[in-house]
Amino acid sequence: MDSIIAADIYRLYSVTDPQLSPDGKRAAFVKTIAYEAANTYVSHIHILDLADRQSSQWTFGSSRNQTPRWSPDGRKMAFVSDRTGKNQLYIMASAGGEPECLTDFPDGAGSIVWSPCSTKILTSARVQFHDAETESNFSKYEDFRIKSDASGYFDGKNQQLFIVDTDTKECTQITNGQYDSCPSSWSPDGEWIAFQASGIQTQEIHPGSDICLIHTGNFNISRLTPEGGSFTEAAWSPDSRYLAITGHTGEYKGATLPKIWLFDSHQKELTCLTPYWDEFAGDTAIGDFHIGSSETGVKWTDDSCGFYFISSGRGSTSIYYGNIEGAIYPSRVEAEHIYGFSINGSTHVAVIAVSSPDSPGELYHLNLTNGNLVQLTFVNAAFLKDKKMNTAESFSWTSGGQELHGWLMKPSDWEEGRKYPLILEIHGGPHAMYANTYYHEFQTLASRGFAVLYTNPRGSQGYGQDFADAVRGDYGGHDYEDLMSAVDHVLGVYDFIDPERIGVTGGSYGGFMTNWIIGRTDRFKAAVSQRCISNWISFYGVSDIGYYFTEWELKGNLIHDPDLLWEHSPLKYVSKVETPLLLLHGENDYRCPVQQAEEFYTALKRQQKEVCLITYPGENHEITRSGKPHARIHHIEQIRDWFLKHV
Repeated sequence: MDSIIAADIYRLYSVTDPQLSPDGKRAAFVKTIAYEAANTYVSHIHILDLADRQSSQWTFGSSRNQTPRWSPDGRKMAFVSDRTGKNQLYIMASAGGEPECLTDFPDGAGSIVWSPCSTKILTSARVQFHDAETESNFSKYEDFRIKSDASGYFDGKNQQLFIVDTDTKECTQITNGQYDSCPSSWSPDGEWIAFQASGIQTQEIHPGSDICLIHTGNFNISRLTPEGGSFTEAAWSPDSRYLAITGHTGEYKGATLPKIWLFDSHQKELTCLTPYWDEFAGDTAIGDFHIGSSETGVKWTDDSCGFYFISSGRGSTSIYYGNIEGAIYPSRVEAEHIYGFSINGSTHVAVIAVSSPDSPGELYHLNLTNGNLVQLTFVNAAFLKDKKMNTAESFSWTSGGQELHGWLMKPSDWEEGRKYPLILEIHGGPHAMYANTYYHEFQTLASRGFAVLYTNPRGSQGYGQDFADAVRGDYGGHDYEDLMSAVDHVLGVYDFIDPERIGVTGGSYGGFMTNWIIGRTDRFKAAVSQRCISNWISFYGVSDIGYYFTEWELKGNLIHDPDLLWEHSPLKYVSKVETPLLLLHGENDYRCPVQQAEEFYTALKRQQKEVCLITYPGENHEITRSGKPHARIHHIEQIRDWFLKHV
């Protein structure tokens, strides 16, 4: 059988965003694949009949059609499409037919939230803030926000909310704040709109995100969540009394675990329902394959007494049931990555999107009351039947009194008695989580004869609040020891690994840690640093999050603690680096700007060390997840070839 290669991105489908119809008989979903000739992605909406498990394609052409949303009465479906060049809202009858375009926003339309009467849609679009000063030949900044990795340098436009009439196509703008607004939920009684407001405190060092309410009668806005927190999702109960909110108040800054909160609109009270829930409420798993998002927020049951939600723990994402009294019960807890789900609130039946290390992802029918699971889609079955997919073995070990967790993927050509090289992979974040999910880069490396080791060191989510917080102020300390102990552990347990042939790579925080490691030890024969950090002093001022992220994570700032920032900078130790290093970076990366790689590259080149820098025009920090297909494939191939050459 053939092994997976980087270019198989052109042949593997990404299945995302399952959406059950109001009657529970059908499910819409998005099927995406990379289109080689145009160096882009093509996404189409498909409808799955749950009775006969047959699906039909509803959109066609070479555009991206996504975010399918049924109207509450089940008669229509809205979706977003870029068929005219920009994402706009489209609508079509739920029986099928020709889509009709509803909007013509210059910068495109965003999310879709239906009104309860099925005649209006709440969406968002970037527009100029009414009081902003605009000129064509310069940009003026007076707050902390200058740029973002998602949209580049700030242009005076903010994401504002609009209500679109599906009959007349009239668009009514209902916010005009100097902050970004994202639709969340429309109350079933029609009176209230809940939305996420990001950067509402424009002069605060951390922009934060809040959940706010708009009254649909007078469009007055009120904020529900406490200042200084990060609240991202909200969902109204069917009786319009409760609003379930996901987020946190920032006690541990970026390492804080999100909780489930409940706003009682009758009592006007906001309460944390899960104060002692020591898992991440939501999906924090890291992957590099799925294109497009899927809903993972709170889903209410029809009695308005309970809800389902996804939680991340110990390398998996699971479904739990909670009620308005604060009780939490497991509904599905398996070694897998549930990356999207939709439920029927009356029958407790769900359609879920599930991935694992050897499965890119498919849709399943899940009965949440008895656990019965049935696979619904087989979009990659024909291609994968002739491919050797590598599984990953989960294991635990102890380092410095701390229990740790990771995986080892054997090489595709593994044979008893042979020795194989090992690649240590380090995730970004650092407050994220490697998981029981598909990782195309890992499969590609394993297919070329490498064993792949990936772990969740201190700082990772999924192992409790104390574990996630343990890296703050200790970058390059216990997290470094955790990673080195992982290598020691697998060398002691798996006799097929050659201790003289080990490489290391990682992205973002993982790029920082790769740079840090090779300045500490020469046990690795080669290293690949992806979208890295090398100098916390310069990072503080040039990253879109540098000024607050550095203070959160290193517990110091440029003004008062420059020595601390330099002490944690890999660039300080660059004279000790002997490991051949490849640096990969997107030129439009504003999260970890390309200058970080350039500084490290120049310092190594000045010493005549073996180093190579490859940059990708037009690509930002998301190059390995949603970058152009050619760039993603080339990126993986460069990692593979560097290790083939040196390890």
